[in-house]
Amino acid sequence: HAMMIAEHVVSECEQLNVPLLFKASFDKANRSSMSGKRGIGIDEGLKILQEIKTKLGVSITTDIHLPDQAQPVAEVVDVLQIPAFLCRQTDLLVAAAKTGKQVNIKKGQFLAPEAMQFAVNKVKDSGNNNVWITERGNMFGYQDMVVDFRGIPQMRKYAPTIMDVTHSLQQPNQSSGVTGGQPELIETIAKCAIAAGADGIFIETHPDPKSAKSDGANMLHLDKLEVLLEKLVTLRKVINTL
Repeated sequence: HAMMIAEHVVSECEQLNVPLLFKASFDKANRSSMSGKRGIGIDEGLKILQEIKTKLGVSITTDIHLPDQAQPVAEVVDVLQIPAFLCRQTDLLVAAAKTGKQVNIKKGQFLAPEAMQFAVNKVKDSGNNNVWITERGNMFGYQDMVVDFRGIPQMRKYAPTIMDVTHSLQQPNQSSGVTGGQPELIETIAKCAIAAGADGIFIETHPDPKSAKSDGANMLHLDKLEVLLEKLVTLRKVINTL
């Protein structure tokens, strides 16, 4: 399943000359309830990611949740991603930094953009200047997210900044125990991010979001990805001429 999606995305990005970093998770440690699907685990997950990387020649990223995961994961992936809820965990950031790999820190839903400079500094102070930030929205009340696009130019002062489009459209903490979302706004948020100067975008995509094991409520249908990328590439070209 992961290979099928990766092949699809790689093909589209090659046609559009868009640099691609493929992401899949071996563990979804932050679930709303105990019944939430976690994943297949680090050993099997890394085997699959290695196979995708080798067969397709694509760069890979995945989340780490514990300091002792940093080194084994770094042996396979090109970018270590720090989950938003863990963005201030010093031991995790230092362990990721010491691998020498690119470190992508997702901004906590509870943090102001300015606070991310301290997370970035933890990585740099550990001897690794290869660090990115990913915006993924802020909590707005109990069950909604909002994106403050002023944060993109602010955080770009500290490190290149990516826009996580789909996670920013989550509606978490639902009484059902399953996170909701607003996928109809994916194109809007993505366009706004490009216009605001984001260095890249993160999008969750799936051939059948309703059957996805995680985050299906805010995913982009795989069939809609190419058209969206075409629009964003066109928009980026216009922005670059201004």
